[in-house]
Amino acid sequence: MTAHPPTYRHPSFGQRILRDWKLNKWKYVLIIPVLVYLALFCYKPMYGLVIAFKNYKPTRGIERSAWMDPWYSWFEKFFTDPYFGRLIGNTFTISLLTIVFGFPAPILLALLLNEIKSNKFKRTVQTITYMPYFISMVVTCALIRVYCQQDGLISDVAALFGGTRQNWLMSSSYYRTIYIISEIWQTIGWNSIIYLAALSSIDQEQYEAARIDGANRFQQCLHITIPGIMPTIIILFILRMGAILNVGYEKTLLLYNSNIYDVSDIISTYTYRLSFGGGTPQYSYSTAIGLFNTLVNVVFLLGTNFFSSRVSENSLF
Repeated sequence: MTAHPPTYRHPSFGQRILRDWKLNKWKYVLIIPVLVYLALFCYKPMYGLVIAFKNYKPTRGIERSAWMDPWYSWFEKFFTDPYFGRLIGNTFTISLLTIVFGFPAPILLALLLNEIKSNKFKRTVQTITYMPYFISMVVTCALIRVYCQQDGLISDVAALFGGTRQNWLMSSSYYRTIYIISEIWQTIGWNSIIYLAALSSIDQEQYEAARIDGANRFQQCLHITIPGIMPTIIILFILRMGAILNVGYEKTLLLYNSNIYDVSDIISTYTYRLSFGGGTPQYSYSTAIGLFNTLVNVVFLLGTNFFSSRVSENSLF
């Protein structure tokens, strides 16, 4: 009689989980604190979004507060708000200007640092460019206000070249320029770290082969360096587009004033004033605006990721 080989039985889902736990149990143990943190501080608070559809009263709590009729009343109020156009326009404008001018800045700095052969000079430049990131936002904005006063540093430079002295933060024409330049100054060094890490992973033999073929430094950068860090650039760009409406309210609150509301008032400062700006707090209304803000960010994240996956091989998912 012919002996039949034993039939192979695929392990069940439970058996695969048990085997994986035995092989990687300490890795799972290390992950537990992170999962607890995410559950308590990221996912549990999401329940509070329900107040965007209720007439929330702190004295009644979330459960006993009445539902809005219709449920989209707060969103409708925001879309018909006389400040809606200004808030959306200012938020998008400041965010897009930050992306256009601020996103390439750390890439350019990393490329320039990568070309420096003196390690001592490179470390010095890195230290100088990193330092603004660790300065308190309050201190940073206080420095900006001092520099922008009528007798401040910017007025001194303007007067030196024949310009007029003025308080630059009182003018709508200069606020966005000051905001973007200061934002680049604060973040360029810190944001360049990840690009420097990506540059260090490029195979040096590619540069040697390029030099043998007669490629100069610019050609090496164009055909080896930039393509080598392009996946990193794309991923960070997708993440940045996923936060397109997240313009920080702290810096804006510390810099703006009533004279420049027309160009500086953004969604986050408006929601802050609704909740903590005096008068009766409108928690439900501000939550609805925040939810709208998040949904727009998600749409941009998914759209940018989809576009990237179509035109390149790089995407988040």
